[in-house]
Amino acid sequence: MFKKVSTVFILGFYTVFCSAQQVRPSKSSEIYREIKTLKNLPKVLYLAAHPDDENTGLLSWLINGQNVETGYLSLTRGDGGQNLLGTEQGAALGLIRTHELLEARKLDGAQQFFTRAIDFGFSKNTTDTFKQWNADSITADVVWVIRKFRPDIIICRFPPTAAAGHGQHAASAVVAEKAFKLAGDKTAFPDQLKYVNAWQPKRVLWNTFRFGGVNTTAENQLKVTVGQYDAQLGMGYGELAGLSRSLHKSQGAGTQSVAGIRTEYFAHVAGESAEATLFDGVTKTWTSQGNADIDQLLDQIISAFNFNNPDQSLPALLALRKKVMALRDSDQKKDKIKSLDNIILSCAGFMGEVATNQAEAVAGDHYNFRLNLISRTVNPVILENVKWLSQSESFNRELSKDSLITIQHDIQIPADAAVTEPYWLAKPPVNAATFAVPDETLVGMPEAESPLNVLVGLKIGSEKFQVTLPLSFKKLDPVRGDVVEALRIVPAVELKFIQPLYLVKENEDLRLSINFKVNSNKPFNKGILNLMYNGERLGSAEVNSVKGKDFTFDYVIPKAKLASISSNRLQLEANYVADGVTYHKKQVLIQYPHLPSLQYFEPATVTVMKGDIQAKVKKVGYVQGAGDFIPEFLRIAGVQVDILKDGDFYGSIDESGENGSPNKLSQYDAIVLGVRANNTEKKLGRWMPFLWSYAKAGGNLVMQYNTNQDTTVDQLGMYNFTIANKRVTEENAAVRFLNPNHKLLNFPNKITADDFKGWVQERGAYFPAQWDAAYEPLFEMHDTDEEPLQGSTLYARYGKGNFIYTPLAFFRQLPAGNVGAARLFLNFLSAQKN
Repeated sequence: MFKKVSTVFILGFYTVFCSAQQVRPSKSSEIYREIKTLKNLPKVLYLAAHPDDENTGLLSWLINGQNVETGYLSLTRGDGGQNLLGTEQGAALGLIRTHELLEARKLDGAQQFFTRAIDFGFSKNTTDTFKQWNADSITADVVWVIRKFRPDIIICRFPPTAAAGHGQHAASAVVAEKAFKLAGDKTAFPDQLKYVNAWQPKRVLWNTFRFGGVNTTAENQLKVTVGQYDAQLGMGYGELAGLSRSLHKSQGAGTQSVAGIRTEYFAHVAGESAEATLFDGVTKTWTSQGNADIDQLLDQIISAFNFNNPDQSLPALLALRKKVMALRDSDQKKDKIKSLDNIILSCAGFMGEVATNQAEAVAGDHYNFRLNLISRTVNPVILENVKWLSQSESFNRELSKDSLITIQHDIQIPADAAVTEPYWLAKPPVNAATFAVPDETLVGMPEAESPLNVLVGLKIGSEKFQVTLPLSFKKLDPVRGDVVEALRIVPAVELKFIQPLYLVKENEDLRLSINFKVNSNKPFNKGILNLMYNGERLGSAEVNSVKGKDFTFDYVIPKAKLASISSNRLQLEANYVADGVTYHKKQVLIQYPHLPSLQYFEPATVTVMKGDIQAKVKKVGYVQGAGDFIPEFLRIAGVQVDILKDGDFYGSIDESGENGSPNKLSQYDAIVLGVRANNTEKKLGRWMPFLWSYAKAGGNLVMQYNTNQDTTVDQLGMYNFTIANKRVTEENAAVRFLNPNHKLLNFPNKITADDFKGWVQERGAYFPAQWDAAYEPLFEMHDTDEEPLQGSTLYARYGKGNFIYTPLAFFRQLPAGNVGAARLFLNFLSAQKN
């Protein structure tokens, strides 16, 4: 499983790595907690399937109440979920959710781990899940995390049964128990043992729960009281948990901060049973390991800790460091020295950063950086040396208390520096369910450490420290203040198609005009720009001079060429060749206020949908729900789309109370409600009567799927229907047409079984379970060995108009360029034109 990489160990030094762009001192209350955590040897690994599955209340209690080092292992990064913030799906959404987890961990203090598993959406049981996931591969990843983190206790969020509510949830429990049994076996995954030692946790527990109507707790289970008030936090652990969990913003997982204690329940799964506490039989103290002197010194440090002057603890902490460095257990020594060094730097009030004014840099180019350093202690902190990537400089300079020093330095980015992107997205995935990683020792890490760092050598007392400061970008934002983010390495040339999708309608479009943008981050004298399909060059242009500017290239694909390509879904690629190098990547930049700027790269491709795709609507009103691509798709299809706002629903009157004008809804050929509009648009309750009136007067109202969580309107349709957690997760499930002659299946596009080929991830979710007799279901479909479902699309006449409720996953199919899904959706919009 693991390939060899070179490692360097410098005796007497420990590299302090901080995933943030600055090394900053913790607050004194946090330092105090970290010192108390040094005293506790047990570790806990919480394990589940997705971001937001974790029990943040329990994590907060373990870390802040019990001062136990705790990690959360999420098997996936949440790539298959839905996005309430924007249109990102798949890998982009997984990147967002990864960093939302990291922001949550900053609050509750837990560590974060992942496997290489890709979230593929909802699955109903472990059989379905392991058809996609490779159980052995995921188990190997979990074993690796166990051996690397070395937990004493593993706690599962879910059971391996249907009570888990999701096949991936249940699979996380299956994998956890299997990995528990293999982690201590030296014959299991032996390649890992070049880097880590076998490790056997004490036990696996299941953190039972009450979710909705499901109660898996029992009074004979192990019980723990959590949620206590913590004066140093100024809140209870349940309140902290609410803040932490509410950072899962893309999933709409905002959670109340609930004060007061509550009981958590635990069922035994494997290993030694626990009768009184989670840590029965676990080595808890240094004394029990024969290191009573470490316990005694820690007790002295804790009792003498001065919250106003934490630097007074430095002499004792430095003495403690010598004792820990003398330990024989190299794994435990590495863990504790890492924590201890961060504590020492925090007590010294040390801050370090190395920043430039530019957010992006190109390999091989030079940039001016500022190294800012400061300490806030009377104990001398000596700056001994600085390594500026490839150049070293000696200083032997004392950092005066509370006096910032700034050192300017020109740094050349190495010519072979890789572009900045998540390690799990740097290569195409192994398959649809498994990420590829360039170095398998990265498995488990939420992100890779920056390869571009300035190394600062410090001396505090007689101890030496090497502090790693990643190259950063710093700016003053007029709203946010100082913004410090990772310096992003970008290619010399980036390419991007102007549109994310193109649509070619048979018998209408004579040709296809393709536009793509070239962003040059450095000047070139000459280059060739190419448009490719399936390895064949469709067109090219010679560019004589590029001087670090953007330019747009237009190419027209003739009708004859398009007609010669049989596929109805084309993938076109652009590349730029200059100085013997081919550039073919587009930058994906994700920016939300609660996250750092996130960047990765994809091939510069665009999807062309080609076929008999007819639309009889010209103007559509759209009620925005969770972020989806449909308004953009409709505009590409030549439809005017207006995002409806409050004022569009109400008529107006003059000052006399007369001469009113009607609302604007009647001008639309169709009005569409975006996915989960009833969960996200809080004004929908006021708008629904107007939407019903619009349909009754002859309008066409199309509503996409909603869930039963956090709803605004109780009754969505003019005639009642009830939404259930019923879905068809098999994207290739057979579809039976209940009335093949229905107008929605024949105008303007004749819908056949072929239109349901090539769907991605699922057919749909949250199908209605019951509905009024006024509704007519259009389709019947089901997953393997399950009862047929007819709630995937309901149609009703209402007055002179139409109402359509469709939980089919158009929000996934249209960005994927599925022609059949596009034809069906345009039929729904055109219902009133027939």
